[in-house]
Order: sequence, then C-alpha cells, then structure tokens
Amino acid sequence: MSTPIELEIVGLLQKGDKKAITLLYENYADALYGVILKVLNDEELAQDALQETFIKVWKNAKSYNSKKAKLFTWLYRIAYNTAIDKVRSQTNKTSKEIQIEASNVYKLTSESLNQDVMDLKTHLKSIDEKYQIVINALYFEGMTQQEASDELDIPLGTIKSRLKIGLRELKKIYDPE
Repeated sequence: MSTPIELEIVGLLQKGDKKAITLLYENYADALYGVILKVLNDEELAQDALQETFIKVWKNAKSYNSKKAKLFTWLYRIAYNTAIDKVRSQTNKTSKEIQIEASNVYKLTSESLNQDVMDLKTHLKSIDEKYQIVINALYFEGMTQQEASDELDIPLGTIKSRLKIGLRELKKIYDPE
C-alpha cells in the first residue's frame, strides 16, 4: 500500500512537476545515498552517483509503473544500477591505462584468431528472433538477466529459458554433431 507522500510524488512525477524532485530528495536522498555509498565506498563518487540517480529518475519518471514496483524499490534499483555503472566506469578507466610495450596487439596473427567466432552475429541471425533478442541483450548490451527481464518486459524465467535454448541452437551451428 502506497503512503500519501508516495502517491503525491508519483502524481507530480507523472505530470512533470519539478516539485516532485524536491519531495523525492527530502524523503529518499539519505536512504539512496546510503545504498550508493555502500557500493562505491567513496563519498565524492557517491554524491555524483546520487545526483545522476535523480537525473535518471526525472528523465524516466513517466516509465514508473506502480503496479510493477513500489516507488522506493524503483528508486533503489536506479540508484544501485547507477552506483554499479560508476564502479564499472572506474574499473574501465584504470584498465584502459595500458603500457604499449607490454601490449601484444601488434603481435596477433590470423592463426591466433578463432575464425568460427568471428561471424557470431551472422550465425545469431539464423536462430529464432526471440532467442536473438535475449542473447543480444545479455551478451552484446551487457545487461543482467534481471535487467533484460525488466527492459524487455519478459518474465525472468522466460529470459533464462530463451537464453538456454538460444545457446543450444548456436551450439548446433558451431558443433553440428
């Protein structure tokens, strides 16, 4: 059951009323900051992530569906995913600092490349579209199974089944025995 303040905030968000952000901040900022700080363990990054969270909430306000999740659950998911994105971007930033001398990029030969995998996207097109969509979301767009379920509006169990069947279909192409 939603509280009166939740109902008011949701109503304001749906109308695009900026007062919603003030109410969201007053009622949820501390809890969301706590979630983000726990993931990031860095106060400055956590403050940035909190700000990004509120921007995402504002931009995606019309996509909130009270039948799918309570307001706090929706906010929590956005905050948590924003924090995870920050972790990933920090990890990527440090992993991209490569020493050219240590790189073997220029030493690759065509024999060291698996030619069968080079045409994966071509083979992917040969399986049923419902499996393609799930595999694309999980492997090429980097979504988790839960994120794919939410984004594609497909039950989580169906995502898992389609992934398993899709991979089985691809295996038949690569290993026809």
